[in-house]
Amino acid sequence: MPPPDAGRRVCVAQIGAAHGVRGEVRLHTFTDDPMAITRYGPLETEDGARRFTVAAARPVKGFLVAQLCGVADRNSAEALRNLRLYVPRERLPALADADDFYHADLIGLRVERDACEIGTVAAVQNYGAGDLIEVKPATGGPTVLIPFTKSTVPVIDLAGGRLVVDVPQELLEHGRATRRHGTREG
Repeated sequence: MPPPDAGRRVCVAQIGAAHGVRGEVRLHTFTDDPMAITRYGPLETEDGARRFTVAAARPVKGFLVAQLCGVADRNSAEALRNLRLYVPRERLPALADADDFYHADLIGLRVERDACEIGTVAAVQNYGAGDLIEVKPATGGPTVLIPFTKSTVPVIDLAGGRLVVDVPQELLEHGRATRRHGTREG
């Protein structure tokens, strides 16, 4: 039986604009250490049709400037703009802190409130003010955003396939949520 992470991929970067005329790109990373993407091996597009190896990278304000193998000119680099790049979950390092999670580990978890299932985690979003869990209600209807903090998500049970939320019922009914900066903090 394959490990539970087998086949799952995690988005680690997005290609931005071309940088210069020699095929370099701006690379926006979604990792704690931006340079870590150089150690993950080939990065794949969402559909898996294309693979890129980072030949060189250097940090610049808010992003990396990267040279991807096989991308030698500005036109080729511009053609890659907005591509999201993924790696298999098993290539990512283990997390040392119990309060850190890869978004891919949370997607699909059952969401419970007061011992009742209210839906599943559809996505983890961040619009600049902190992580939000997007919950697809079990009863249907639009998704609901819940701040991903220790107070609103006190229990995360990956082995059990669930997380517990502590939010007012009104938030779930009307989809109203407040935003808090940071990842699941106290």
